[in-house]
Amino acid sequence: MENTQQKPMPNLIQMLRAPFFSSIIAPLVSGTIAAVIVNNGDFSIPGFIFVMIMGLGLHAATNVYNDIYDTIQGTDKINVHRNEFSGGSGILVDFPELMPKMFIIARVSLIIALAGAIGLFFTVDQKMYPWLAGLYLLSAFFAKYYTAAPFKLAYRGMGEVSVWFAFGPMAILVAAVSQNVLFEPLILMMMPISGLSTLSILWMGQMIDLDADKSTGKLGMVSRIGTKAARFPYILIQLALVANVAAIPFVIPGIKLFLLAALIPYLTLFPRIIPVIMKEHANANGLKPAAKLTVMIHMGFSLFFIITLILQVINF
Repeated sequence: MENTQQKPMPNLIQMLRAPFFSSIIAPLVSGTIAAVIVNNGDFSIPGFIFVMIMGLGLHAATNVYNDIYDTIQGTDKINVHRNEFSGGSGILVDFPELMPKMFIIARVSLIIALAGAIGLFFTVDQKMYPWLAGLYLLSAFFAKYYTAAPFKLAYRGMGEVSVWFAFGPMAILVAAVSQNVLFEPLILMMMPISGLSTLSILWMGQMIDLDADKSTGKLGMVSRIGTKAARFPYILIQLALVANVAAIPFVIPGIKLFLLAALIPYLTLFPRIIPVIMKEHANANGLKPAAKLTVMIHMGFSLFFIITLILQVINF
């Protein structure tokens, strides 16, 4: 109680874990730009606004439900390695009286997302309706049941797949749908990218949170294989993203080679991560610098990727 009194009451931004919204903003923006490229420059502003409302609402609900159920199930309570790059916010550990408010925030976030989805129904072609409805419903399912019973995807080794799918193929596709585009070659090529970027952050976070996760039965892939083995999938995730991006100009006609400039953060930062993760894989504190670099790569790459896509649109 004394510790709680010393800490300031968290604000809404902290409760939503808003700094992590980059994981949904990046694919929605890049997916929209890709759809504009496919549409030869045609851009639906209402479609973009509504898909951003839908995506941000769903991500907010995901973040808040994650904090709620990780606290209820004990993971956040015993996590001594929580930091700004991994672990939950810890808000409900310090302020358990906020639990009802957090439930309200999560539910309101889903309603806001639904409002965005409804708005999209008035802006897209009717042939997009089944895809839009399916993407919203599946996203809402992931938002709650990533950590909530009875599914608890993150506790059953399916969290990583759901994160990749939600922040990669699903996010890119719903952005494309907002512009009346479906499975065009450029959209298909871009689908894995943002999911891999977000998955790299999750994977590193699981390596840091391993002890707390295993103690409470949160058996993600890292918990199942251990940090020594987990080093190599992390590296492969990052290399797969690089290979995916590098292939786009050679596979998609009209995409210029300067798209590869988006990989500059990988060239400058990824070599610094490898020795840390290879040496410190079992040391949670030792991995924290690598977690910071992973987030920096994600942010830098997302920004550069969006810029290079915009340059494609204006035919730089």
